[in-house]
Amino acid sequence: MRAQICFFVSIVFSFVAWGAVTGSLIWPELRRRGRNEALRPLLMFHSFRFVGLAFLVPGVVSPDLPAVFAEGAAYGDIVAAALALLTLALLPGRLGIVAAWVFNLWGSADILHANYEGIRLGVQAGQLGAAYFLPTFIVPLFLITHGLMFWLLLRHESEAAVPAGRRLA
Repeated sequence: MRAQICFFVSIVFSFVAWGAVTGSLIWPELRRRGRNEALRPLLMFHSFRFVGLAFLVPGVVSPDLPAVFAEGAAYGDIVAAALALLTLALLPGRLGIVAAWVFNLWGSADILHANYEGIRLGVQAGQLGAAYFLPTFIVPLFLITHGLMFWLLLRHESEAAVPAGRRLA
């Protein structure tokens, strides 16, 4: 039980810390850019979702980790990484925006589904082994950046949230 408490506290702290980083460093820069240029660094970050394949590596995770969880999380992440790279290749065209929507919907749903499955299957923190850092360190930032991407996708390409006259040099 103590390991599970540490696991959930780590996730909460990660959301708080990444929220502070996002609010003070990432968001101020992205909101000054046009939609396509703001999406690029977020998509580059998500191209590293291939690290989810760690859930399939014996010795990295416990043999007791439910296979249905490990496979769903790993394959969902590799699809998300591929969609992020495809979207980068298609931007700034119209197909790039369509791909960005597909990626963002898939990527968000994949993370939410993996969390649901982890809870449903009773995955224990110790079963994650070395992959413990994925949900406690990286996944919170993935979710935060998915939120940023939804905001960016809902605004017009040429629209910058901060007018040019208010931008800092």
